[in-house]
Amino acid sequence: QVQLVESGGGLVQAGGSLRLSCAASGLTLRNYGMGWFRQAPGKEREFVCVISRSGFVTYYTDSVKGRFTISRDNAKNTVYLQMNTLEPEDTAIYYCAANARGLVSQRLENEYDYWGQGTQVTVSS
Repeated sequence: QVQLVESGGGLVQAGGSLRLSCAASGLTLRNYGMGWFRQAPGKEREFVCVISRSGFVTYYTDSVKGRFTISRDNAKNTVYLQMNTLEPEDTAIYYCAANARGLVSQRLENEYDYWGQGTQVTVSS
């Protein structure tokens, strides 16, 4: 059975930083491309970023470029999202997701095979 578990969310002031983690069980993370999505209050879930199976290629949505960094440690079966210079608009539930194709072209929800339960990030102004 596959499970992805996010952690590291919390409440921070605007301009602050958080690092989210996504630990996988029931699958070998090195075989999957990993993405982060988020869902803000009253809005639909949106793509944030993705990292390839190898970890060599990443892609970010425009609103987080230069502020967020996705990385992975396949030996630890874990993917991370470092979030810097946080803005109130970043407030959302953040989800990690795995796709079997393993590339960075997967940016839609229906392209991902497994999802975590989400972790809340709240940025106060």
